[in-house]
Amino acid sequence: MENIIEVDGLSKVYDKKTVVNEVRFAVRRGEVFGLLGPNGAGKTTTIEMLEGLRKPDGGRATIAGFDTQKQMDRVKAVIGVQLQSTSMFDLLTVHEMMELYASFYEKSLPVEPLIDEMALREKMNARVKGLSGGQKQRLAIALALVNDPQVLFLDEPTTGLDPQARRVLWDIILKLKERGKTMILSTHYMDEAHVLCDRICLMDQGQIIALDTPQQLVKSLSSESAVEFTLPVELAADSDAIAQFKESWQTLAAVTRVEFRKQTAVLYSNDAQRTLVDLLAWCGQSSVRLSDLSTRTATLEDVFIQMTGRSLRES
Repeated sequence: MENIIEVDGLSKVYDKKTVVNEVRFAVRRGEVFGLLGPNGAGKTTTIEMLEGLRKPDGGRATIAGFDTQKQMDRVKAVIGVQLQSTSMFDLLTVHEMMELYASFYEKSLPVEPLIDEMALREKMNARVKGLSGGQKQRLAIALALVNDPQVLFLDEPTTGLDPQARRVLWDIILKLKERGKTMILSTHYMDEAHVLCDRICLMDQGQIIALDTPQQLVKSLSSESAVEFTLPVELAADSDAIAQFKESWQTLAAVTRVEFRKQTAVLYSNDAQRTLVDLLAWCGQSSVRLSDLSTRTATLEDVFIQMTGRSLRES
């Protein structure tokens, strides 16, 4: 499959601090490519350099064969951009906003089918200021699609939305994927990246720390499941006890790794059932009471923790 985006050593420095450090990746035509990482990882800066909103301090990139520094006019004709905060005219209606953006291009798609596609038909004649957060985000994506771009940039499109509004946007993105749109999706939600992306570029502190499919990234943990539980406060505060617990838990059946964050312990396992049996036996022998005991499938969050030593949510 041909590459529609090629990024070679892009870098950006602010006040002597490198916020994007020689990132390299390629995006295949028709895939949803995720940039996943905590706030401050460099995701938005990387996207803005590709969109022409920021000038790189090093490296180069091409989109559909056009150089993003030397041929930006050509690049703008083949991309659509949904920013974290898209400026809109509050007193215009949804239909008027769409018509306005369509007028910016020599060629544009009919606006009403786009309004329908973004589930905004009932709000077509409503003023922008009266839209909910999710409706505004759907309008922002519609505006980004009005020139029928080859590549669509989505910069944290669901941040701040309630779960239902997030799911509606997920469905829209999946439908665009079925149509063959190439999308660059920036997010710090692990579940979102896992559901939507064909491949994920995991970023931290301006660098790429992993790049693969969600399934392969999780598989790299060498653990299929995670067993989580909470320890009593007094035990969690005892560093000597925690060190002894970790050593004991590491010997439980099928455990491959042990993590401890505040009061929560996570045992990564290749056989959750065997690990649970051994863990409960250990609790009986040690007279330690656990709470909030649960099992789950290993996630991208676990991948990030293994690679950085901290949670995405803590970053």
